[in-house]
Amino acid sequence: MIAIKRAYEPVTRSDGTRILVDRLWPRGVKKEEAHVKQWMRELGPSNELRQFFGHDPKRWNEFRKQYVAELRRPQARALLDQLLEIARKGKLTLVYSAKDEEHNQAVVIKSVLESQL
Repeated sequence: MIAIKRAYEPVTRSDGTRILVDRLWPRGVKKEEAHVKQWMRELGPSNELRQFFGHDPKRWNEFRKQYVAELRRPQARALLDQLLEIARKGKLTLVYSAKDEEHNQAVVIKSVLESQL
């Protein structure tokens, strides 16, 4: 099972393995409080794509399309393979910091991973 959760939400036992998928560390969150097993910053959208999107829901479809293309790159592919392996063994929670729970990179990553399970 794959879940997504904001970095600012309380950590629970049911989260399973927590992986941060933001390019930038969440503001105000101490590393020891985040309880992430790994920070896969390279999986976050490129700076250019992040700035283009600006968390504007009107740009969501184009962001999603371009981000999926970025996730096809070899470096990202290797990280996605690691996430698939974790998900096959137990619960995986993709941690992100965006306020919008419907329009963020974790939603895209989850969709890509689930299509491959």
